[in-house]
Amino acid sequence: MENVFTPEQKKEIIRKITDTMTSIEGEALREVTWVKIDEVKEGNWGIGGHCLTAADVHRMQMAEA
Repeated sequence: MENVFTPEQKKEIIRKITDTMTSIEGEALREVTWVKIDEVKEGNWGIGGHCLTAADVHRMQMAEA
C-alpha cells in the first residue's frame, strides 16, 4: 500500500527477496530475478470488511512492536 514503506525499506525488500530466490535456485538466478513492488492506493484495499489506510497499517505495525 502506498505510504507504508520508505524507499530504504523497499530497497531492503527487493534485496531480501532476491537473496531468498538465489538461496533456493542458485546464484545464477540473481541477474534475472525481477522484483516488482506494486503499491495499492490508500483506501483501495480492505480487510475484514473495512477499507485499509496507511495509517491503519502503521497502527498495526506499532501494536506489534
